[in-house]
Amino acid sequence: MMGVLRATVGTLFYVLFVLCVVYQSFASGLEVNQTAYLMVDASPQSSRPIPKTLFGIFFEEINYAGAGGLWAELVSNRGFEAGGPNTPSNIDPWSIIGNESTIIVSTDRSSCFSRNEVALRMEVLCDTEGSNVCPDGGVGIYNPGYWGMNIERGKTYRVVLHIRSLESVYLSVSLTSSDGLQSLTTDKIIAATSNVSNWTKVELLLESDSTDHNARLQLTTSRKGVIWFDQVSVMSLDTYKGHGFRKDLFSMLVDLKPRFLRFPGGCFVEGEWLRNAFRWRETIGPWEERPGHFGDVWNYWTDDGLGYFEFLQLAEDLDALPIWVFNNGLSHNDEVASSSILPFIQDILDSIEFARGDAESKWGSVRAAMGHPEPFQLSYVAIGNEDCWKPYYRGNYLKFYYAIRNVYPDIKIISNCDGSSSQLDHPADLYDFHNYSSANVMFSLSHQFDLVPRNSTGPKAFVSEYAVTGKDAGKGSFLAALAEAGFLIGLEKNSDVVEMASYAPLFVNDNYRSIYRWDPDAIVFNSWQQYGTPSYWMQQFFKESSGATLHAAVQANFSISLIASAITWQRSEDYSYYLRIKIVNFGSDAVNLKILVSGLESNSISSFGSTKAVLTSQNLMDENSFEEPNKVVPVHSVFENAGTDMDVVLSPHSLTSYDIPLVPTIEPIYKSDI
Repeated sequence: MMGVLRATVGTLFYVLFVLCVVYQSFASGLEVNQTAYLMVDASPQSSRPIPKTLFGIFFEEINYAGAGGLWAELVSNRGFEAGGPNTPSNIDPWSIIGNESTIIVSTDRSSCFSRNEVALRMEVLCDTEGSNVCPDGGVGIYNPGYWGMNIERGKTYRVVLHIRSLESVYLSVSLTSSDGLQSLTTDKIIAATSNVSNWTKVELLLESDSTDHNARLQLTTSRKGVIWFDQVSVMSLDTYKGHGFRKDLFSMLVDLKPRFLRFPGGCFVEGEWLRNAFRWRETIGPWEERPGHFGDVWNYWTDDGLGYFEFLQLAEDLDALPIWVFNNGLSHNDEVASSSILPFIQDILDSIEFARGDAESKWGSVRAAMGHPEPFQLSYVAIGNEDCWKPYYRGNYLKFYYAIRNVYPDIKIISNCDGSSSQLDHPADLYDFHNYSSANVMFSLSHQFDLVPRNSTGPKAFVSEYAVTGKDAGKGSFLAALAEAGFLIGLEKNSDVVEMASYAPLFVNDNYRSIYRWDPDAIVFNSWQQYGTPSYWMQQFFKESSGATLHAAVQANFSISLIASAITWQRSEDYSYYLRIKIVNFGSDAVNLKILVSGLESNSISSFGSTKAVLTSQNLMDENSFEEPNKVVPVHSVFENAGTDMDVVLSPHSLTSYDIPLVPTIEPIYKSDI
């Protein structure tokens, strides 16, 4: 009955919205001397649990999000493989220290690693004496990382490199300033010919004496001879749990309390061509042996240090459910016919066994050898990404679906096809819905799921990618965040048919914006700094919604620029309960709002400890930046008039949240399984 009532109310609001849009600007709102009413019914009959999985995050290898970002490897193109398996290979951004009279650098296929055979051959022509004396400091090669390496005083960095030489080696390994003139820390590799005539792995721990956010790695010598290098790595010892995740960026993800992690894409999964699609087998095992690949959708090389195993580890570290998005034989430009898809199916069954199999299974033993004997909690998979319209999608999908269902009947399977407007013609547990649009359209789509049939057995929606884009977005505007907040309130209110939602993209390296721009993004970073866009801070208002209890919130005398929701959530620190009321005012006028709360005992609301959070800004196009990282962030204050009858004023263009504690001695009127 609640579903029918909600659908009817949703229909009326939607029709009213469409009619009003025809006659007035989307930015219109109530006059400040008018009063709107929000009636919150917190009785058990008008409440229901929100899915524990409602809000999560989506990670795609885009914008150097992983390579040079969340994944803390500092060397770019560490295996000299960025040109692919053939030689000569592209060694960029490696560069030479010296000139043609002192050093010659080339690539060959002499590496000891069968899956990445390219190595760098460095022939030193100068010496410590004779007619061609090496310059002070020697000659060699250097790597600037991803627009500079962040090297900090007092921190220790693990440097790993593989070398081979037919002569003895006297090599300086240094972390220096960007011009190479100031050494931050250095060590030497001194080895007799017998010790390096075959490929040898060398590991050094370097503690920096200074801080430089734009540093580089140098490998130099003043001895004549030939040295081969391969698989050179620099990584701080100070990563999250030693798992290789950059702590400051990881912390920003933790602060969102994501309930799931969708990975590794996105278009990254598909590739422009299948030959460049993400292949999970190539991203597991020792990092030195991973071949890496060219992500031809976003046009850069990744060494796949952040691979399938690391994504599963990331989800576990975030206490989030992993959602494995895999290639289903389709790319942007070529496809595998359904009659030939069986090898792809077996590949994905193997990937699931890698994640879920016991340590004695074929692929579970590979995972165990990587240091994780216990299975990961993989319970969701998505068959492809944005492929529904392609000729072979449905045929391939069905073969994957039944093969996975047969072996893993508990796994929830996600279709690329949109089931919000019409019923799917194939079985699925969830369907994927993407929403990239202007601010006005985004806000209007808060009613997108109001009319979806309330079929308890039908597939639920997974809004895996949403963001305001185009001129409304800028590089991450307040306007975009405000419209997205309205959309999320709509998802929250429709969480009986929407099971999951995540913003996209998650990360961008600020240096990459001048090369290829995808704006906006939730988190912006460089080698040492980071900040959240307004859209990131907007998501903070929803991080307690997953697993909370949704209450009926009936709006009266609301303009079309207002949308509100009410939930009860439980704080994990002390298990206390809070009533949270969120309202988006998308209009340009302040609004007097009377909030009436029923369904609670008269003494259930505490008069102490209530808080208010407001996200607003003077200019709709305001953005955060490295110079002003907190220009648009939530402002928290004490909310003094908490009760069952509250009068508040909503600022123009604002997202406001009221957190009202419930007296802990009163048994909660509705328990959600959090």
